[in-house]
Amino acid sequence: MPSERDHRIAPPLVDLPISIADRGFYDGLSRQVTIPAKIIVTLLIVWAIFFPVNAAETLDAVNRSIIRDFAGWYIYLVAAIVAVCLALAVIPSTGRLRIGLDDERPEFSRLSWFSMLFGAGIGIGMLTYAVGEPMAHFANNPAIIQGAAAPLSAEAVPSAYLYTFLHWGIAAWATYALVGLAIGYVAYRRGLPLTIRSALAPIFGRTMSGYAGHIVDVVAVVATLLGVAVTMGLGVEQFIAGAARLGAADWLLDADGTSSALAIIVSLIVLVGASTASALSGVGKGIKWLSNINLVLSFALLALFLFAGSGLFGLEVLGRGIVKYCVEVVPTTLTHFMADGTVLGEALSQWQLDWTVFYWAWWIAFAPFVGMFVARISRGRTIREYVLGVILVPSLLCFVWMALAGGTAIFLELNGAAGGSIVTAPISDQLFATLSVMLGPVAMILVTGLVVVLLITYLITSADSAILIVNTINGAGVTEGQRRRHILFWGAALAFIVGSMLILGGIDAIRVTMIIGALPFSFVTGLMVVAIVKAIVFDLIRVSQGVPVTTDGFGP
Repeated sequence: MPSERDHRIAPPLVDLPISIADRGFYDGLSRQVTIPAKIIVTLLIVWAIFFPVNAAETLDAVNRSIIRDFAGWYIYLVAAIVAVCLALAVIPSTGRLRIGLDDERPEFSRLSWFSMLFGAGIGIGMLTYAVGEPMAHFANNPAIIQGAAAPLSAEAVPSAYLYTFLHWGIAAWATYALVGLAIGYVAYRRGLPLTIRSALAPIFGRTMSGYAGHIVDVVAVVATLLGVAVTMGLGVEQFIAGAARLGAADWLLDADGTSSALAIIVSLIVLVGASTASALSGVGKGIKWLSNINLVLSFALLALFLFAGSGLFGLEVLGRGIVKYCVEVVPTTLTHFMADGTVLGEALSQWQLDWTVFYWAWWIAFAPFVGMFVARISRGRTIREYVLGVILVPSLLCFVWMALAGGTAIFLELNGAAGGSIVTAPISDQLFATLSVMLGPVAMILVTGLVVVLLITYLITSADSAILIVNTINGAGVTEGQRRRHILFWGAALAFIVGSMLILGGIDAIRVTMIIGALPFSFVTGLMVVAIVKAIVFDLIRVSQGVPVTTDGFGP
């Protein structure tokens, strides 16, 4: 007669061997991951540089077909990620589980943890989109397209902030939280390597040690580079716009006001060169030093908008925007505008492709990078504290930035002070256009210089961190070995991707390339959703059956 032991669920997998070279050029790295990733990235760069016409035509064709076909997949995947994260946090039995051993406590204080989440949440994208996105939605968003509000009117402000908060709020940070949780849970409770493939071990087991796992990590490396390339591209464009405002417009900008090829090349040589040098110096000397500068300058800029800008209007926008977002976030997140052949349907569908689908792909491509960072700093926290902290704190900080900076720009346009100079400026220049209206000439030059310095530190930090994360994935979570020569390769590759795509077709070329590159990792992310739910549910059953679920329960 079968015993009770026969019906127990087997203990979880606590060993996932990954082949790592212990000598030679690839010492400390997985050749099966690093070499294919390098080949794919190199082919992409060669294609863009030597076959620019073909590359531009292909990107345009893909943008009109494949991206549109997978829009629904991105929309509903992100909705599922948000639902799973919140469910895991709210359910008592799952929320109290720790990302680590049962008696383990967090390495960092809550204040330090929140500070590091701030560093992850405020970056180049915020400097570009803090003014640019509210202003873009102020001019055009689904409510305006459907005739519910007039563009550039006071009636357009609530819907402008609904979509701004939609893109920079819970959905973005739930994506990062899910990937970080899927990696950290199995790494810190089961002792698996801190890398992407480990997150799928609850589904596929030891299969992740072989070629399937190698493919997952290669996809993560490529997605990370393309996601960071968008951030770098935005930063370079804004850096050039800021430098032009400081008096170097003759050679930085072409006749049509776009960044010149020479400006892009020089900027990348300086910025990526500095970030590579920072990565070579190590985390302690490089990223930490720059992050401290970022923090101080960011708060200084935020205080400027609060006290010298339209602070009261910004705070009013913040309060009303959060209320509207909380009321409408669920139906808005689940809305999928279909191209139905009508003028209205086509306009709504195209808007969603240009904004929401782009953002969901961007956050997914960025998720290996941010997710691994968040997992590293969150060991010992309960799932409830982790999910709510990672989602709510950075989201609120993003909302504050968007409301104060973007609100100031909108107020200046509404009262006529800007005279259309902000809304008609390129998105990379809208922050500087706002400062030029808001401040006197001398103060504008000083603050623009501060923003340019802030951009430099964010660009260097982002590229620096991305290079180190890529090497961590290539090394299956191990950080030993000779990495310096590979840091040089990834730094150069990032510069070539950004430079070739910016020159090829501007930031739009990078955006489309990233959306395509994010697609394979989006399927990995979907599997992570299933994997983390299975891992947690099965662990709860194991606990009820007396089966060990963490590494300290298996003895020496």
